[in-house]
Amino acid sequence: MMADNTQLNGLDVSRETIEKLHTYCELIAKWTKRINLIAPNTVNDMWDRHIIDSAQVFQYASPNWTRWIDIGSGAGLPGIVIAMLARPDQQVTLVESDTRKSLFLNTVRRELSLLNVTVLNKRIESIDIEPTHVISARALASLPDLLVHAERLLDPSGVALFSKGVKFQEELDAAMKNWQFDCNSHLSSTSPDARVLELSRIRVRES
Repeated sequence: MMADNTQLNGLDVSRETIEKLHTYCELIAKWTKRINLIAPNTVNDMWDRHIIDSAQVFQYASPNWTRWIDIGSGAGLPGIVIAMLARPDQQVTLVESDTRKSLFLNTVRRELSLLNVTVLNKRIESIDIEPTHVISARALASLPDLLVHAERLLDPSGVALFSKGVKFQEELDAAMKNWQFDCNSHLSSTSPDARVLELSRIRVRES
């Protein structure tokens, strides 16, 4: 579960960041015993299954972003990892409707001194914030449902980064029935069957 180096999925990161990520893993393992943060059978493989998998999303966002929203954050994957990799001026908002999971996210924010993180304990459809440059989600909903939120919350020049599993093409095909978007499909670094979908110019398909 631990990685004693300053490389994270090809990204150069400080030793302090690596140490914070280790502490984050420990917090997830501790809290997972009480609430459903991650699947218990992935705890011992957390670094690859969750940290590396989340970190890979970071590279597909423009380095100029200043506002990132992670919806349905759960354990904070990928949002917390993104916040640790980001610059201090890059703000990450975690949206989580479950009160206990929001409590966990606030605990992580406080214990790891993540000053660029905001936690919103609200349903996604009820949030009203400034349009964001990046929106992310991992294991939350089908792509057609995610696009409803992305279209509403994204800045016109923004990008949606959604981690998808083996059925990613089926979800893309279903989404294209009602939506138009530009799409880059990136091979996951943790699973040959998974993809990170980079979507932009999202709009409802004209009839």
